[in-house]
Amino acid sequence: MSITTLSITESVSELNDYGQAVGLPVPGWQGAPFPPREVLHGATVRLEPLDAARHAESLWAAMQLPGAERNWTYVTYGPFATLADYRDWLAQMAAQQDPLFYVAIDVASGEALGVASYLRIDPANGSIEVGHLNFSPRMQRRRAATEMMYLMMAHAFALGYRRYEWKCNALNKPSWQAALRFGFQFEGLFRQVRVDRGRNRDTAWFSILDHEWPALRAAFETWLAPDNFDAAGEQRRALSTLTVQAREALA
Repeated sequence: MSITTLSITESVSELNDYGQAVGLPVPGWQGAPFPPREVLHGATVRLEPLDAARHAESLWAAMQLPGAERNWTYVTYGPFATLADYRDWLAQMAAQQDPLFYVAIDVASGEALGVASYLRIDPANGSIEVGHLNFSPRMQRRRAATEMMYLMMAHAFALGYRRYEWKCNALNKPSWQAALRFGFQFEGLFRQVRVDRGRNRDTAWFSILDHEWPALRAAFETWLAPDNFDAAGEQRRALSTLTVQAREALA
């Protein structure tokens, strides 16, 4: 262990009766509930628990738009040859508790824009991950994508989770950059974790902790506020600037 890592670890610990460093107490901790299957409402998007019968056709249409073919590179499934194949896969995902998939529905049009899920859900220890992100070109680099992430974060921390994780293929630079933009803290690389599609995968780990969330929530809410956008819909303040400032205030 490096001196730097050791000093960081010791800064969030205390000494027991034997002079050994131990973790800080978590008073009254009894775990967090499993996320219920409920709709999460935002200004631009509504997050609905995945229902293959209701969502498959709209999602399929969104995933056929030019540019969407790039979305499958860093996941272990897809692309799907037909709507029927995609519907079958969605049905398999919808039947599971973990991952727990949500579909982003455009509030104005009612069309499906993309999916994301909670996964590696650990209520006993208060840890939950966001993943399986697949945003159609209608959603990428749009306010709806950021609002979906905000709604899922806010929901997890409101349920009492202590740790919110993001992981990605270390070579997936857009995902890496998105994690930093959303205020996640880079934690390090797990090397040679998996073999995906016959290729090595190193995984980058990121997290947000519960005590960090209030400052980051304020950054998201500042960015999402209507007055942060001009008449053309262009942002006045970048979310990355706001989350960096929030992180600096936490340091």
